[in-house]
Amino acid sequence: MKPMIDLKKQYLDIKDEVLSILNEILEGSQYVLGKRVLELEENVKKYHGVKEAIGVASGTDALHLSLKALGIGEGDEVITTPFTFIATAEAISYVGAKPVFVDIDPKTFNIDPIKVEEYISSRFTAHGSRIKAIIPVHLYGQAADMDPIMAIAKKHKLKVIEDCAQSFGGDYKGKMTGGFGEFGCYSFFPSKNLGCYGDGGMVTTNDTEMAEKVKALRNHGSKVRYYHSVIGYNSRLDEIQAAILRVKLKRMKRFNELRNRNAHLYSKMFEGTGITPPFEDDNGMHVYHQYTVKTSGRERIIEALAKEGIASAIYYPVPLHKQDVYKNDYQGLSLPVTEKVSNEVLSLPIFPELTEEEIKKVVSTILTVLG
Repeated sequence: MKPMIDLKKQYLDIKDEVLSILNEILEGSQYVLGKRVLELEENVKKYHGVKEAIGVASGTDALHLSLKALGIGEGDEVITTPFTFIATAEAISYVGAKPVFVDIDPKTFNIDPIKVEEYISSRFTAHGSRIKAIIPVHLYGQAADMDPIMAIAKKHKLKVIEDCAQSFGGDYKGKMTGGFGEFGCYSFFPSKNLGCYGDGGMVTTNDTEMAEKVKALRNHGSKVRYYHSVIGYNSRLDEIQAAILRVKLKRMKRFNELRNRNAHLYSKMFEGTGITPPFEDDNGMHVYHQYTVKTSGRERIIEALAKEGIASAIYYPVPLHKQDVYKNDYQGLSLPVTEKVSNEVLSLPIFPELTEEEIKKVVSTILTVLG
Protein backbone atom coordinates (compact mmCIF):
# COMPACT_ATOMS: atom_id res chain seq x y z
CA MET A 1 0.00 0.00 0.00
CA LYS A 2 1.31 3.44 -0.97
CA PRO A 3 0.55 5.47 2.18
CA MET A 4 -0.55 9.11 2.45
CA ILE A 5 2.85 9.79 4.02
CA ASP A 6 5.76 7.36 4.25
CA LEU A 7 7.18 8.00 7.71
CA LYS A 8 9.58 5.06 7.46
CA LYS A 9 11.36 6.56 4.45
CA GLN A 10 11.97 9.77 6.34
CA TYR A 11 13.13 7.91 9.44
CA LEU A 12 15.69 5.89 7.49
CA ASP A 13 17.11 9.14 6.10
CA ILE A 14 17.75 10.56 9.59
CA LYS A 15 18.05 7.29 11.55
CA ASP A 16 21.70 7.59 12.63
CA GLU A 17 21.28 11.12 13.99
CA VAL A 18 18.03 10.26 15.77
CA LEU A 19 19.44 7.15 17.43
CA SER A 20 22.56 9.00 18.54
CA ILE A 21 20.51 11.72 20.22
CA LEU A 22 18.11 9.23 21.78
CA ASN A 23 21.03 7.34 23.30
CA GLU A 24 22.41 10.61 24.68
CA ILE A 25 19.06 11.43 26.32
CA LEU A 26 18.65 7.96 27.78
CA GLU A 27 22.18 8.08 29.19
CA GLY A 28 21.51 11.51 30.69
CA SER A 29 18.13 10.46 32.14
CA GLN A 30 16.41 13.87 31.96
CA TYR A 31 13.10 13.49 30.14
CA VAL A 32 10.84 16.46 30.94
CA LEU A 33 11.41 20.21 30.36
CA GLY A 34 15.15 19.83 29.91
CA LYS A 35 17.67 21.43 27.61
CA ARG A 36 16.34 19.84 24.40
CA VAL A 37 12.95 21.49 24.89
CA LEU A 38 14.66 24.82 25.55
CA GLU A 39 16.86 24.36 22.46
CA LEU A 40 13.86 23.52 20.28
CA GLU A 41 11.96 26.54 21.59
CA GLU A 42 14.92 28.77 20.73
CA ASN A 43 15.20 27.23 17.27
CA VAL A 44 11.49 27.70 16.55
CA LYS A 45 11.62 31.31 17.76
CA LYS A 46 14.40 32.05 15.30
CA TYR A 47 12.77 30.09 12.50
CA HIS A 48 9.48 31.97 12.80
CA GLY A 49 10.89 35.34 13.82
CA VAL A 50 8.84 35.53 17.03
CA LYS A 51 9.76 36.49 20.59
CA GLU A 52 8.49 33.39 22.38
CA ALA A 53 7.89 29.69 21.71
CA ILE A 54 6.52 27.27 24.29
CA GLY A 55 6.54 23.50 23.82
CA VAL A 56 3.34 21.71 24.87
CA ALA A 57 1.94 18.19 24.69
CA SER A 58 -0.15 18.54 21.52
CA GLY A 59 -1.58 20.94 18.98
CA THR A 60 -4.95 20.69 20.71
CA ASP A 61 -3.33 21.77 23.97
CA ALA A 62 -1.65 24.66 22.18
CA LEU A 63 -5.09 26.00 21.19
CA HIS A 64 -6.63 25.26 24.59
CA LEU A 65 -3.87 26.95 26.60
CA SER A 66 -3.87 29.96 24.29
CA LEU A 67 -7.59 30.48 24.86
CA LYS A 68 -7.10 30.07 28.63
CA ALA A 69 -4.23 32.56 28.67
CA LEU A 70 -6.44 35.13 26.95
CA GLY A 71 -9.14 34.66 29.57
CA ILE A 72 -11.74 33.42 27.10
CA GLY A 73 -14.41 31.34 28.78
CA GLU A 74 -18.05 30.74 29.63
CA GLY A 75 -20.48 32.74 27.50
CA ASP A 76 -17.84 33.99 25.06
CA GLU A 77 -17.90 33.34 21.32
CA VAL A 78 -14.95 32.46 19.09
CA ILE A 79 -15.26 32.63 15.32
CA THR A 80 -13.65 29.82 13.34
CA THR A 81 -14.03 27.62 10.29
CA PRO A 82 -16.28 24.56 10.10
CA PHE A 83 -13.88 22.96 7.63
CA THR A 84 -11.04 21.76 9.82
CA PHE A 85 -10.14 18.99 12.25
CA ILE A 86 -12.42 19.01 15.28
CA ALA A 87 -9.59 19.98 17.66
CA THR A 88 -9.98 23.61 16.55
CA ALA A 89 -13.55 23.72 17.85
CA GLU A 90 -12.94 21.35 20.76
CA ALA A 91 -10.44 23.75 22.29
CA ILE A 92 -13.08 26.49 22.22
CA SER A 93 -15.58 24.16 23.88
CA TYR A 94 -13.02 23.15 26.52
CA VAL A 95 -12.98 26.68 27.94
CA GLY A 96 -16.78 26.94 27.93
CA ALA A 97 -16.95 29.28 24.96
CA LYS A 98 -19.08 28.77 21.85
CA PRO A 99 -17.55 28.05 18.44
CA VAL A 100 -19.09 30.29 15.79
CA PHE A 101 -18.77 28.74 12.35
CA VAL A 102 -18.65 30.95 9.28
CA ASP A 103 -18.29 29.83 5.69
CA ILE A 104 -15.08 29.33 3.73
CA ASP A 105 -13.52 30.70 0.57
CA PRO A 106 -14.42 28.37 -2.34
CA LYS A 107 -10.87 28.43 -3.74
CA THR A 108 -8.55 28.24 -0.73
CA PHE A 109 -11.02 26.45 1.62
CA ASN A 110 -9.83 28.80 4.37
CA ILE A 111 -12.18 30.94 6.45
CA ASP A 112 -13.73 33.74 4.38
CA PRO A 113 -12.93 37.19 5.89
CA ILE A 114 -16.05 38.65 4.26
CA LYS A 115 -18.21 36.14 6.12
CA VAL A 116 -16.34 36.90 9.35
CA GLU A 117 -17.11 40.61 9.02
CA GLU A 118 -20.73 39.92 8.12
CA TYR A 119 -21.22 37.83 11.26
CA ILE A 120 -19.51 40.32 13.55
CA SER A 121 -21.40 43.28 12.12
CA SER A 122 -24.69 41.47 12.68
CA ARG A 123 -23.87 40.86 16.35
CA PHE A 124 -22.16 44.02 17.60
CA THR A 125 -24.42 46.43 19.45
CA ALA A 126 -23.95 49.55 21.54
CA HIS A 127 -23.43 47.23 24.49
CA GLY A 128 -20.67 45.26 22.83
CA SER A 129 -20.65 41.59 21.89
CA ARG A 130 -19.84 38.16 23.23
CA ILE A 131 -17.37 37.65 20.36
CA LYS A 132 -13.85 37.62 21.79
CA ALA A 133 -11.58 36.02 19.21
CA ILE A 134 -11.05 34.60 15.73
CA ILE A 135 -9.24 31.32 15.05
CA PRO A 136 -8.25 31.14 11.37
CA VAL A 137 -6.87 27.78 10.23
CA HIS A 138 -4.09 27.66 7.64
CA LEU A 139 -5.68 24.63 6.00
CA TYR A 140 -3.64 22.04 4.08
CA GLY A 141 -0.58 24.35 4.26
CA GLN A 142 -2.21 27.34 2.50
CA ALA A 143 -2.07 30.46 4.68
CA ALA A 144 -5.39 32.09 5.49
CA ASP A 145 -5.88 35.63 4.18
CA MET A 146 -4.40 37.34 7.24
CA ASP A 147 -4.45 41.02 6.23
CA PRO A 148 -8.25 41.38 6.25
CA ILE A 149 -8.56 39.05 9.24
CA MET A 150 -6.16 41.18 11.29
CA ALA A 151 -7.92 44.36 10.12
CA ILE A 152 -11.27 42.95 11.27
CA ALA A 153 -9.77 41.94 14.62
CA LYS A 154 -8.30 45.40 15.14
CA LYS A 155 -11.54 47.13 14.17
CA HIS A 156 -13.61 45.09 16.63
CA LYS A 157 -10.92 44.65 19.31
CA LEU A 158 -10.77 40.87 18.96
CA LYS A 159 -7.92 38.46 19.66
CA VAL A 160 -6.52 36.22 16.93
CA ILE A 161 -5.21 32.70 17.52
CA GLU A 162 -3.73 31.10 14.40
CA ASP A 163 -4.21 27.36 14.00
CA CYS A 164 -0.94 26.45 12.27
CA ALA A 165 -1.24 22.68 12.75
CA GLN A 166 -0.93 22.18 8.98
CA SER A 167 1.28 25.12 8.03
CA PHE A 168 4.66 24.78 9.73
CA GLY A 169 7.09 26.65 7.48
CA GLY A 170 4.38 28.38 5.49
CA ASP A 171 4.28 32.13 5.06
CA TYR A 172 1.93 34.97 4.16
CA LYS A 173 3.42 37.88 2.24
CA GLY A 174 6.90 37.10 3.57
CA LYS A 175 5.88 36.61 7.22
CA MET A 176 5.65 33.14 8.72
CA THR A 177 2.28 31.83 9.78
CA GLY A 178 1.93 31.97 13.54
CA GLY A 179 3.36 35.47 13.84
CA PHE A 180 0.25 37.54 13.12
CA GLY A 181 -2.13 36.99 16.02
CA GLU A 182 -1.72 36.87 19.77
CA PHE A 183 -0.77 33.21 19.42
CA GLY A 184 0.28 30.69 16.79
CA CYS A 185 -0.54 27.05 17.58
CA TYR A 186 1.32 24.10 16.09
CA SER A 187 0.85 20.34 16.10
CA PHE A 188 3.78 17.94 15.85
CA PHE A 189 1.61 14.88 15.26
CA PRO A 190 3.71 12.36 13.26
CA SER A 191 2.03 13.09 9.91
CA LYS A 192 2.57 16.85 10.09
CA ASN A 193 5.19 18.63 7.97
CA LEU A 194 7.27 18.81 11.15
CA GLY A 195 6.21 15.72 13.06
CA CYS A 196 7.60 13.90 16.08
CA TYR A 197 7.28 10.23 17.02
CA GLY A 198 4.22 10.67 19.20
CA ASP A 199 2.24 13.72 20.25
CA GLY A 200 3.63 17.22 20.62
CA GLY A 201 2.76 20.86 20.03
CA MET A 202 3.96 24.43 20.38
CA VAL A 203 2.65 27.92 21.02
CA THR A 204 4.33 30.99 19.54
CA THR A 205 3.71 34.61 20.54
CA ASN A 206 5.27 38.05 20.52
CA ASP A 207 3.77 38.84 23.94
CA THR A 208 6.14 37.93 26.78
CA GLU A 209 3.42 38.23 29.42
CA MET A 210 1.16 35.86 27.51
CA ALA A 211 4.06 33.45 27.06
CA GLU A 212 4.58 33.31 30.81
CA LYS A 213 0.90 32.47 31.30
CA VAL A 214 1.13 29.58 28.83
CA LYS A 215 4.33 28.32 30.49
CA ALA A 216 2.54 28.22 33.84
CA LEU A 217 -0.60 26.63 32.40
CA ARG A 218 1.36 23.81 30.72
CA ASN A 219 2.99 22.91 34.04
CA HIS A 220 0.17 22.66 36.60
CA GLY A 221 -0.09 26.46 36.97
CA SER A 222 3.44 26.63 38.34
CA LYS A 223 6.34 28.96 37.58
CA VAL A 224 8.36 27.83 40.61
CA ARG A 225 8.33 24.17 41.55
CA TYR A 226 5.60 23.31 44.07
CA TYR A 227 4.21 26.88 44.03
CA HIS A 228 0.98 27.14 42.02
CA SER A 229 -0.67 30.43 41.07
CA VAL A 230 -3.50 29.12 38.87
CA ILE A 231 -5.18 25.83 38.03
CA GLY A 232 -3.06 24.48 35.20
CA TYR A 233 -2.57 21.33 33.18
CA ASN A 234 -0.02 18.62 32.51
CA SER A 235 0.93 19.62 28.97
CA ARG A 236 4.70 19.42 28.65
CA LEU A 237 6.62 18.54 25.51
CA ASP A 238 9.07 15.81 26.49
CA GLU A 239 12.81 15.76 25.81
CA ILE A 240 12.77 12.83 23.39
CA GLN A 241 10.18 14.42 21.11
CA ALA A 242 11.92 17.80 21.28
CA ALA A 243 15.23 16.22 20.24
CA ILE A 244 13.62 14.42 17.28
CA LEU A 245 11.94 17.65 16.20
CA ARG A 246 15.27 19.49 16.28
CA VAL A 247 16.74 16.90 13.91
CA LYS A 248 13.86 17.39 11.51
CA LEU A 249 13.70 21.18 11.87
CA LYS A 250 17.17 21.46 10.33
CA ARG A 251 15.71 19.85 7.20
CA MET A 252 12.39 21.70 7.24
CA LYS A 253 13.12 24.05 4.35
CA ARG A 254 14.12 21.16 2.09
CA PHE A 255 11.16 19.02 3.19
CA ASN A 256 8.67 21.78 2.37
CA GLU A 257 10.33 22.57 -0.94
CA LEU A 258 10.01 18.91 -1.92
CA ARG A 259 6.35 18.85 -0.89
CA ASN A 260 5.78 21.94 -3.00
CA ARG A 261 7.63 20.40 -5.95
CA ASN A 262 5.60 17.19 -5.75
CA ALA A 263 2.34 19.13 -5.53
CA HIS A 264 3.23 21.05 -8.68
CA LEU A 265 4.05 17.78 -10.46
CA TYR A 266 0.59 16.49 -9.58
CA SER A 267 -1.09 19.71 -10.72
CA LYS A 268 0.73 19.74 -14.04
CA MET A 269 -0.35 16.15 -14.73
CA PHE A 270 -3.97 17.01 -13.89
CA GLU A 271 -4.14 19.87 -16.41
CA GLY A 272 -7.05 19.45 -18.81
CA THR A 273 -8.64 16.62 -16.83
CA GLY A 274 -11.78 16.56 -14.71
CA ILE A 275 -9.74 17.06 -11.55
CA THR A 276 -9.52 20.49 -9.93
CA PRO A 277 -6.05 20.83 -8.32
CA PRO A 278 -5.40 22.90 -5.19
CA PHE A 279 -5.52 26.67 -5.60
CA GLU A 280 -2.49 28.76 -4.66
CA ASP A 281 -3.31 32.38 -3.86
CA ASP A 282 0.26 33.68 -4.38
CA ASN A 283 0.29 35.33 -0.95
CA GLY A 284 3.02 32.98 0.22
CA MET A 285 4.47 29.50 -0.03
CA HIS A 286 1.91 26.71 0.16
CA VAL A 287 3.64 23.95 2.14
CA TYR A 288 1.20 21.22 1.16
CA HIS A 289 0.52 19.36 4.35
CA GLN A 290 -2.14 17.81 2.13
CA TYR A 291 -2.53 17.73 -1.64
CA THR A 292 -6.31 18.05 -1.93
CA VAL A 293 -8.20 18.03 -5.21
CA LYS A 294 -11.88 18.52 -6.02
CA THR A 295 -13.74 15.92 -8.04
CA SER A 296 -17.31 14.79 -8.68
CA GLY A 297 -16.14 11.17 -8.98
CA ARG A 298 -14.66 10.80 -5.52
CA GLU A 299 -15.95 7.37 -4.53
CA ARG A 300 -14.94 5.78 -7.85
CA ILE A 301 -11.46 7.26 -7.56
CA ILE A 302 -11.03 6.07 -3.97
CA GLU A 303 -12.03 2.55 -5.03
CA ALA A 304 -9.66 2.54 -8.02
CA LEU A 305 -6.73 3.79 -5.94
CA ALA A 306 -7.38 1.20 -3.24
CA LYS A 307 -7.31 -1.59 -5.83
CA GLU A 308 -3.81 -0.41 -6.80
CA GLY A 309 -2.71 -0.27 -3.17
CA ILE A 310 -2.70 3.54 -3.09
CA ALA A 311 -4.05 5.38 -0.06
CA SER A 312 -6.31 8.43 -0.21
CA ALA A 313 -8.27 10.34 2.41
CA ILE A 314 -11.13 12.81 2.80
CA TYR A 315 -10.22 15.85 4.88
CA TYR A 316 -13.01 16.50 5.90
CA PRO A 317 -16.17 14.51 5.02
CA VAL A 318 -18.47 16.10 7.64
CA PRO A 319 -18.23 19.83 8.46
CA LEU A 320 -18.07 20.60 12.16
CA HIS A 321 -21.55 22.15 12.34
CA LYS A 322 -22.92 18.83 11.01
CA GLN A 323 -20.99 16.58 13.41
CA ASP A 324 -23.08 14.67 15.97
CA VAL A 325 -21.38 16.45 18.86
CA TYR A 326 -22.35 19.92 17.56
CA LYS A 327 -25.30 19.55 15.18
CA ASN A 328 -28.03 20.07 17.80
CA ASP A 329 -26.55 23.48 18.61
CA TYR A 330 -26.38 24.55 14.96
CA GLN A 331 -29.71 23.38 13.55
CA GLY A 332 -30.68 25.53 10.62
CA LEU A 333 -27.14 26.85 10.06
CA SER A 334 -26.44 26.86 6.33
CA LEU A 335 -22.83 27.10 5.14
CA PRO A 336 -23.22 26.22 1.46
CA VAL A 337 -19.59 26.50 0.35
CA THR A 338 -18.36 24.28 3.17
CA GLU A 339 -21.11 21.74 2.59
CA LYS A 340 -20.40 21.56 -1.15
CA VAL A 341 -16.62 21.32 -0.74
CA SER A 342 -16.87 18.55 1.86
CA ASN A 343 -18.60 16.38 -0.76
CA GLU A 344 -15.92 16.98 -3.40
CA VAL A 345 -12.48 17.02 -1.77
CA LEU A 346 -10.01 14.15 -1.89
CA SER A 347 -6.45 14.16 -0.58
CA LEU A 348 -3.74 12.18 -2.35
CA PRO A 349 -0.37 10.91 -1.05
CA ILE A 350 2.06 13.79 -0.45
CA PHE A 351 5.39 13.78 1.35
CA PRO A 352 8.95 14.93 0.60
CA GLU A 353 10.24 11.50 -0.42
CA LEU A 354 7.44 10.81 -2.92
CA THR A 355 8.94 10.14 -6.35
CA GLU A 356 7.82 11.36 -9.76
CA GLU A 357 7.12 7.77 -10.80
CA GLU A 358 4.87 7.27 -7.79
CA ILE A 359 3.00 10.48 -8.60
CA LYS A 360 2.54 9.32 -12.22
CA LYS A 361 1.08 6.05 -10.93
CA VAL A 362 -1.44 7.88 -8.73
CA VAL A 363 -2.47 10.20 -11.56
CA SER A 364 -2.73 7.47 -14.21
CA THR A 365 -4.92 5.40 -11.89
CA ILE A 366 -7.26 8.36 -11.39
CA LEU A 367 -7.41 9.19 -15.08
CA THR A 368 -8.48 5.66 -15.98
CA VAL A 369 -11.56 6.23 -13.84
CA LEU A 370 -12.36 9.53 -15.54
CA GLY A 371 -12.09 7.91 -18.94
